[in-house]
Amino acid sequence: MPFSAYLESKREDCKELVAELSKSFRYVSVLGSEVHNTVFRVDRRSSTVTDGRGECGFVVKMQNSGAVYEYSLDDISGDKAAIAKKIIDSIEVEPELRERMISGAEITDEPLKQDFVRESDFDSYSEEYLLSFCKELKDKLLAADEKVVNATVSLMPYTTDKLFVTKNRELTQHYGWCNASMMVFYSDGKMARARDGENSHLIADIIKTLPTLTDSLVDKARHLAKAKPIEPGVYDVITDSSITGLIAHEAFGHGVEMDQFVKDRALAKYYVGKYVASPITNMRDGAAATLSAASYFFDDDGVIAHDTQIIKDGILVAGLSDLVSATELGTEPTGNGRRDNYRRKAYSRMTNTFFEPGKDKLEDMIASVKHGYMIFETSNGMEDPKNWQIQCIAQYGIEIVDGKLTENYVTPVVMSGSVPDLLKSISMVSDCAKVIGSGSCGKGYKEWVRVADGGPNLKVRVKLG
Repeated sequence: MPFSAYLESKREDCKELVAELSKSFRYVSVLGSEVHNTVFRVDRRSSTVTDGRGECGFVVKMQNSGAVYEYSLDDISGDKAAIAKKIIDSIEVEPELRERMISGAEITDEPLKQDFVRESDFDSYSEEYLLSFCKELKDKLLAADEKVVNATVSLMPYTTDKLFVTKNRELTQHYGWCNASMMVFYSDGKMARARDGENSHLIADIIKTLPTLTDSLVDKARHLAKAKPIEPGVYDVITDSSITGLIAHEAFGHGVEMDQFVKDRALAKYYVGKYVASPITNMRDGAAATLSAASYFFDDDGVIAHDTQIIKDGILVAGLSDLVSATELGTEPTGNGRRDNYRRKAYSRMTNTFFEPGKDKLEDMIASVKHGYMIFETSNGMEDPKNWQIQCIAQYGIEIVDGKLTENYVTPVVMSGSVPDLLKSISMVSDCAKVIGSGSCGKGYKEWVRVADGGPNLKVRVKLG
């Protein structure tokens, strides 16, 4: 699957607009984006193929004397002098703000010309085949147990093409990803819902793996139908990779997005170089750190993807920055400048955020717990970067008694507390890890981007309720 013919046809337009605006601004970039997303979804009563969240357009970033401006366009064809004039005439800055913007660090424009491609197999599968695959899995789930009252199966392949142009840089990237999910609704005295899924840049991987998960999914639903509420308290807890990722995401994901450092809205700003976690704790983020839904070759500022160490041996060593926040703070940008879409500004955003593996065996971790829980599957989470409080919601937990997993399931499970207290309580870290690449994350309540997180199993001491 080649790079977007449409964006390629606009390359010279981008270069011409950069040249025209460079008469008025010291730095100018143009980002062109084309994203296609298809959603295949079936359940007991319906089957649909719909367009998902796509986009096609351009955004211009300009800087003079420390002041940065952005302007989005659906198209950049036509008279570039006229387009440039329209952009310049649209800029309105309050006098008080303009005084604060007179001086400031300048964005650098290092020369680079490169095209990036991640191969996929999307063209090998027709819509009819993929919809049929979903239907077969749905029928298999419904037939597994008479108490399964409904089942849904979804495939969501998407492709991303981006063109980035400045005076000295020309970059393109093309890549695809597919998220797949299954859900069953199980009625046995009460209604329970259980889910599972798979994701990859190759649909062949999903077609191979997803059918192998149906039996365990229905069995999980059976247990959840009999699950009881948890008795609130402080427990020894073993996290699965999903919950480990949720902790990473909420604790030192949002908390180290460095546009919040600029605004003095994150306590982490004052703890760089200090212990914030157990000495056996290591954590990373980066589009180049692993392969997932959040992996790309360059960010929306034209910065090449990084692999950033956030926590090393318990010490907070770095944050995550977009181009503007890094410029203002005098640090190197980490390739975390991301946009909801071309109509939205770039922020410092997470990509693949995860804890690194340790040296412990999961069976030894479970055996070390006299009474506690192993908790599974991210449901939701919230964080407060200013005060370092966290709340993570797991879909369910399994009670551990005398070092053994029992048949006692609890749901839902809410984990809460202070970020440093939670991370400093980490006493064991498993030697295997998984990064789950199917999620999305907002900046507050909006500005959605695709993210992934995960890591090994952690043993922590934390409040559950």
